[in-house]
Amino acid sequence: MAFNRKEHPKEIVEEKVIEINAHMEGSMTFTDPVNLKIHGRYTGKLDTRGTLTIGSSAQVEANIIGENVIVAGKVKGNIIAKRMLVMMPSAVLHGDISTPKLNIVEGAIFQGRCHMLEDVLTIDDLAQYLEIEIPAILELASTGKIPAMKEGDSWKFERAQIDQWASSGKVR
Repeated sequence: MAFNRKEHPKEIVEEKVIEINAHMEGSMTFTDPVNLKIHGRYTGKLDTRGTLTIGSSAQVEANIIGENVIVAGKVKGNIIAKRMLVMMPSAVLHGDISTPKLNIVEGAIFQGRCHMLEDVLTIDDLAQYLEIEIPAILELASTGKIPAMKEGDSWKFERAQIDQWASSGKVR
């Protein structure tokens, strides 16, 4: 979806990949997107951006927050996947999950509760999604011309409502 297109120079983005093949304990937080792959044992807490892959030989005992989470190994703990959670056939998950998109492949084992989140965008996400400058979005939100929810000092936008708003022609 594009409005007020801006031309950006083509950038070469180097993918950041981190692989863990050992036993680790502790808390890991990533503020930049990474492609984190766990093949060994991990105990603690994970807070990631980008894609987290828990390999088929991995054993993870942790509460996990991530954008895209792929589970092929064993996980004991709760998972919040902000974009999508995929459970491969070899996955065994004991814990509650929250995600807007869920794919459980036949053979995966899941024991816990599932809460399907609304696909909610921040103002930065929406600016990128619509290709509109942030000040323009703030103007639309503060005047009620775009579907938005104010939470404290920040604005939140449900993707389904934004898509409906954009397709209705109310963009101008």
